[in-house]
Amino acid sequence: MAKQQMMLLKEAEITNNCPVCFNQELKLSFYQKHTEGIFVKKVTNQVVHEIKCKTCFSLIYPVNWTPDIERVFDYYNKLVVPKKASTQFKPLLFVVILLAVAAVGGVLYALMKGIIQMPH
Repeated sequence: MAKQQMMLLKEAEITNNCPVCFNQELKLSFYQKHTEGIFVKKVTNQVVHEIKCKTCFSLIYPVNWTPDIERVFDYYNKLVVPKKASTQFKPLLFVVILLAVAAVGGVLYALMKGIIQMPH
């Protein structure tokens, strides 16, 4: 079972008015999705964002954005540089592959030497 994490890329305090409480303390955050399994660690291209009010703690969805919030978002969106998508194999994968190759090689060796007989 792979576990997924959203790693923080960039965070910015913006001074636009909150559409809910009209306070000027908003936080804009950009996250990149990382997944990690038993054999593989992946960095994906998926980047998500969220704007949260620091006073009323509500999430500001794009439907509620004012033109000012959109301009600030567009500016910070250009500044975000996500990590390159990559796949990294863990050592356990190589151990499993090596054991599988060794087992197949051992069975073939035993068949060639006549230690194991194939059923007819």
